[in-house]
Amino acid sequence: MSSVLSQQRAMITGAGSGIGKATALAFAGAGIDLALIGRNLEKLEATAMAARDLGVTATAYGMDLAEIDRVEERIARVADEFGPIDILVNNAGMGYTNPLADTPLGDWRKVIDLNLTSPYLCARGVLPSMRARGRGMIINVSSIAAETPFPGWGAYSVSKAGLVAFSRTLAVEERANGIRVTIITPGAVNTPIWDTDSVEADFDRSAMLTPDIIAGAILQAVSLPAGAVVETMTITPSAGAL
Repeated sequence: MSSVLSQQRAMITGAGSGIGKATALAFAGAGIDLALIGRNLEKLEATAMAARDLGVTATAYGMDLAEIDRVEERIARVADEFGPIDILVNNAGMGYTNPLADTPLGDWRKVIDLNLTSPYLCARGVLPSMRARGRGMIINVSSIAAETPFPGWGAYSVSKAGLVAFSRTLAVEERANGIRVTIITPGAVNTPIWDTDSVEADFDRSAMLTPDIIAGAILQAVSLPAGAVVETMTITPSAGAL
């Protein structure tokens, strides 16, 4: 167990399943205490219990990040209750498929709010304490769709491209404050996102990456010494895009 990581606290959004849950357990294995954020409190509690079995403090906080007007305040409150956050993993998001010309404004806003605006607000919620301590790390989980357009994935691609631009801007603005920002850019990952009502896609999920692979990459990024940062990490299935 890393003595450096075991002194740290991480906040992970979307921690009830998929990449978020896998990252929580990878972090727990490294001794990182966890504040787990998500809508489904039952799933969060299951993740927290598994993390506690690995010997760390883990607390579940039920929160709907789609309620944009309340996100920053709620995240700041969690950071106050749980303790100063050293690592924020912005993982929560939604998939969405529809041609741009057929995407209703309400759906467009929903995708942008959850995939782009909520990470911005989560970052704002933890930045004051990170700045005060002169250190911190923010991991934003994007997608290869941010750079490679796929027909029917317009709103999703735009939201993830915006997340990349946000991350790069935040990185240069906060560098002087000792805050590092990493963009994780996965290819297709076999997560519950493919089972949601907002996604219609017929891919071979057995050929996709697993959440554990992405979690391992995130852990690798946070394990670097403070004087180094992985700015962007792209992980794709070895067989290529699906």
